[in-house]
Amino acid sequence: MGFNCGIIGLPNVGKSTIFNAMTAAGAEASNYPFCTINPNIGMVPLRDVRLKVLADLAKPERVLPTAVEFVDIAGIVKGASKGEGLGNQFLGNIRSVDTIAHVVRCFEDPNIVHVAGQIDPAGDIEVIETELILADLDTLERRLDKAPKMAKTGDKAMAEALPVYAALKAAFEAGKPARSVLTHETAPLVADLNLLTAKPILYVANVAEDDLDGHSPAAKAVKAIADREGAGFVTICGKIESEIAELSEDERAEFLAGLGLAESGLDRLGHEAYRLLGLITYFTVGKKEVRAWTVEKGAKAPQAAGVIHTDFERGFIRAEVMAYDDFVRCGSEAACREKGLLRVEGKDYVTKDGDIMHFRFNV
Repeated sequence: MGFNCGIIGLPNVGKSTIFNAMTAAGAEASNYPFCTINPNIGMVPLRDVRLKVLADLAKPERVLPTAVEFVDIAGIVKGASKGEGLGNQFLGNIRSVDTIAHVVRCFEDPNIVHVAGQIDPAGDIEVIETELILADLDTLERRLDKAPKMAKTGDKAMAEALPVYAALKAAFEAGKPARSVLTHETAPLVADLNLLTAKPILYVANVAEDDLDGHSPAAKAVKAIADREGAGFVTICGKIESEIAELSEDERAEFLAGLGLAESGLDRLGHEAYRLLGLITYFTVGKKEVRAWTVEKGAKAPQAAGVIHTDFERGFIRAEVMAYDDFVRCGSEAACREKGLLRVEGKDYVTKDGDIMHFRFNV
C-alpha cells in the first residue's frame, strides 16, 4: 500500500516543474495556463534511510521502497466550480486522491506570467479554496434534496448524517472547508460524498533559490495559513529540485550538503504527506529482498500482513517481529533471535513504525 497525492494550484505556480522533478515523467511545463489537460501520474519511491541501512546488512538481491503516486492536476482558476477553464474535469480529478498538495507561488519571475498579475499567496489560496468549497456545496445541496425524505422513511444512516449535513452547509456558506467542522466521529457519516475540502491538505510554498528557508514574506504568509488551519507545510524551490533530479545519488548528497540541507524539498513533501495521512512504514528483510510497506497508524498485524497479500490477512496465524533498532544493533535476524529480541505477536498486535515483520499464515 502506498498513497496518492494530487498536486493543485493556479496556473503557472510551478506544479508541473515540481512534478517533473519528482517523476522525471516529462510532464509539459509551459508558460501559459492549461498546459496540463489530463492529469499526469507518476510513481515515486519514498526515500527512507532505514531501508538502505537494512539493505547494507542483509545484502538482498533487490531493494524495494514504498511508492507514492503523484497526480499533477491542471491549474484551477476562478470559476472552476462552474466549469471555467475546464474546471469540472479538474475538480473531478481531485476526488480520486488521498491528500492534496496545494502549490503556491512565492517567487518573482518577470518571464513567467501570474494569472492575477502579481504574487499574492493568500489571494491565490483563497481562489482555489473558494472553488473547492463551491463544488462541495453543490454536491451537498444535491444530497440535501433527497436526504430529509429518506430519513423520514426510515433510512437510519441518512437520519444520523442530517445534523452533519447542516453543519457542513453552514461552514460552506461561511467560506470554510469541510475539514474545519468534521471530526473523527462525523467524517465517516459523510464519506460517501467524497468532499474535496475534507481531504488533508499540504501547502507547498514554491520559493526562489535564495529563499530555501522560507523567510520571504510570501512564504511566511503561506505558513501562517497552514498553521491556522492545522495543515501541512513545506518549502520547495522547483528550479533546485529539477537540478537535484538530474544528479546521481552521490552527487545528490554532495549538492544537498552544499545547500545545508539534510534532505530535498521533495523528500520533505513525501514525509509530510505521510504524517498528514497517519501512515507508517514496516519492513520485510530477507536474502531475496528488503522491502518497505505502508500501513495506517494503528493497523494490527493481520492488516499489515494484508498489505502484502490478502491471503496473508485471511489466513493469519502470527507475526514474528523485530524492532528496527534491535535489528541494526544485532546485525541479523539470527542474532536477534539468539538474544531474545525476536517476538511472536498475535492478531491484536499493533504495528509500529520501523517494525521488521515476517508473517505465518495458512489458507
